[in-house]
Amino acid sequence: MTNQNNTNIPTYDVIIVGAGLSGIGAAYHLQSKCPERSYTILEGRAAMGGTWDLFKYPGLRSDSDMYTLGFSFYPWKNPQAIADGASILEYIKETAREFNIDKNIQYNHKVINAAWSDDEQMWTLDIAEHEQVPHQRLKCQFLFMCSGYYNYTKAHTPSFPNSEAFEGQIIHPQYWDTSLDYADKKVIVIGSGATAITLVPEMAKIAEKVTMLQRSPTYLVNMPSEDPVVNLAKKILPTRTAYRFARWKNITMAMAFYNASKRWPNRIKRLLQKGIQREMGDQYEHRHFDPKYDPWDQRICLVPDSDLFDAMKTGKVNIVTNTIKEFTPRGILLNSGEELPADIIVTATGLRLQLLGGMKVQINGESKPTKEIVCYRGVMFSRIPNFAIAMGYTNASWTLKCDLNCHFVTRILNHMKDNDYKVCTPYFDPSEFEKEPLLDFDAGYIKRAADILPQQGSKEPWKVYQNYFKDRRSLVEGDLDDVYLVYK
Repeated sequence: MTNQNNTNIPTYDVIIVGAGLSGIGAAYHLQSKCPERSYTILEGRAAMGGTWDLFKYPGLRSDSDMYTLGFSFYPWKNPQAIADGASILEYIKETAREFNIDKNIQYNHKVINAAWSDDEQMWTLDIAEHEQVPHQRLKCQFLFMCSGYYNYTKAHTPSFPNSEAFEGQIIHPQYWDTSLDYADKKVIVIGSGATAITLVPEMAKIAEKVTMLQRSPTYLVNMPSEDPVVNLAKKILPTRTAYRFARWKNITMAMAFYNASKRWPNRIKRLLQKGIQREMGDQYEHRHFDPKYDPWDQRICLVPDSDLFDAMKTGKVNIVTNTIKEFTPRGILLNSGEELPADIIVTATGLRLQLLGGMKVQINGESKPTKEIVCYRGVMFSRIPNFAIAMGYTNASWTLKCDLNCHFVTRILNHMKDNDYKVCTPYFDPSEFEKEPLLDFDAGYIKRAADILPQQGSKEPWKVYQNYFKDRRSLVEGDLDDVYLVYK
């Protein structure tokens, strides 16, 4: 903390909001590249870890490899490339301890409003009252939002006809009760995304039967939980060298696969389906694995070590592709007329987006709705001074982009210091660029959030390309004296 101003409000050079993967990463970059800057991390919950501390459902794991999801500066040492949630949470905590970041976290500090003043050249943050934290205010020169984009208190739960008639238990994965006993029970998991693909084989280990009920299929790809090439590299190379090799190998392969999917969607679709057919053999049913969209129009789900396919082959798991007519006392009645029996129904129906952790933003007393702003290089926002966001990729590991955003923010802060600037504000010129949706992604949770998501421009530096190599050139090496960046 740099000082206490004349109203006795604690004041920092930088405030980071969120103590998950991106917030811990931001703190490392800040304290290593801008050591003279004071900072704190405000975490709205009682523990660090973000998503990996919040979710408790069975089988919780990464849907990206840990060599790209992990921190660029602290090697992931676990041989499991597709890791369980508990291991990821411990990795976050270990990193925070290793670099003394944990000492700079203030828990139960949920920011509900951020107000910028041109006169003060400062942000004033309002912290929600909590039983352990009174309502208070903090100030900072630069605000870095690392709160992710999921609503931690409200999940997406559609209304199902006659759901109150069901005599068993209905639970959403975001509100998982760890005391739930599903041993020898019949379970229906509604959904076909990453959460359902994770839950189904894990619950099948002790449940009597698990049915994955999907309205439409998702693209699936089998992947070993351990990367044999990387594990070999670890044996013959120094730890950091092996980690860099693994990171760049996986970045390159992921980008090549994504680009191939966009260029030859039908070929990639057939390739993915043939992979599943090899796994399932005679039990393969095409209709359960034939999405109506192209690969990477929505995120492709990983199946580590064939766990879902193996569970299906044992008969303990089956997939039903149909739509729901209504719930019944004993299960779910489909529009086909078939009734699926269940003791427990899990509604893995998706997440709800919430930008900036639900925080309101004001500039000189005027509210700034997120729908109206335009994103600059995927990091800053038009006409919002000294403000940045860590937002990850939809087509690769989340933290890859967050890491690049941290590089850019520290470069901006050092550029301001070197030139004695106090304020940096991007300005979008609507006469020069057209506006487009920020995320060109067909996923349901993106479509449902169309009224809150910012926009992007039609060309650089306002275009968000979802491309690590382009972003690296722009954010790590790009010119900071940009005509669209105004310094004061």
